[in-house]
Amino acid sequence: MLSSVEPPIMELIDIRKQYGSSVLRRKHAVRAVDGVSLAIKPGETLGLVGESGCGKSTVGQIAARLLEPNGGKLHFKGRTLAGRQKEAKRLRQQIQYVFQDPYTSLNPSHTIGKILEQPLLINRLGDGSKERKHLVTEMLRKIGLDDWHAGSYPHQLSGGQRQRVGIARALMLNPEFIVLDEPVSALDVSVQAQILNLLKELQQELSLTYLFISHDLNVVHYMSDRVAVMYLGQIVELADVQQLYERPLHPYAQALVSAIPAENRQAKRERIVLHGELPAAAERLSGCSFRTRCLHAHERCVSEQPNLAEVEPGHWVRCHLHSLA
Repeated sequence: MLSSVEPPIMELIDIRKQYGSSVLRRKHAVRAVDGVSLAIKPGETLGLVGESGCGKSTVGQIAARLLEPNGGKLHFKGRTLAGRQKEAKRLRQQIQYVFQDPYTSLNPSHTIGKILEQPLLINRLGDGSKERKHLVTEMLRKIGLDDWHAGSYPHQLSGGQRQRVGIARALMLNPEFIVLDEPVSALDVSVQAQILNLLKELQQELSLTYLFISHDLNVVHYMSDRVAVMYLGQIVELADVQQLYERPLHPYAQALVSAIPAENRQAKRERIVLHGELPAAAERLSGCSFRTRCLHAHERCVSEQPNLAEVEPGHWVRCHLHSLA
């Protein structure tokens, strides 16, 4: 899906993730991710948006190797992440994750210094305790905290400070690719802006690549170069951020963009309110998964699932309204 010849740093190919459960002695497979393919270019921020439960966090966890997919392939810098254990571990160090909740993701019984030192200890990096403490101090300064914060505990910090520590922990192994899973949704608006600006500065300084997961389209617009829209485990639209926000093509993306406050839009749009029921996660619909809520659904949508197709350079849509066939 790349329009340039530059090879992707992270590539997800037909990724699938199902969860099985027993309900009234009947087995149901919940398709959290249903054939997602993404190619993320070095140095870019790819935003991943959608309603709660659409599968975007599952995609992020698979990309960071926190979850194993049921199907598909994962390539990092052209190499498979399912290869030999030693090589996979080396590649894994270059991929890190920043969690949504900066409080529950930090060990409350450890000082900030110990939390940041732990990745170095686990991966046997840093020549002795003195050098590791020096690396921790340097990282604290880099993310805007003072040296003395190394002796503090998570409960003694503000929410914004805790998230800075979460970002610092992800950076301790000098990664190239970071998954940011709703990194500012638990923070006040004023603090959100500080963290987003910090992430941008770090990306520029350290040549980082981000997969930025959020349900907040204003935040995604500010952070992203390209945006992928998810619905029920599938990518339904993928485009350059300005292209998607100014002219969304999929009916679901149109509804999301129309909900952005008018003062934050390039052009005023009439609000599109989605009707119909959101299918249950275990329900297997024929045809298009969005057809139960789509204003433009027709007979073909019931019987035939649309493919993700490039309708114009760099702009991909999964919808029969824009099908080339």
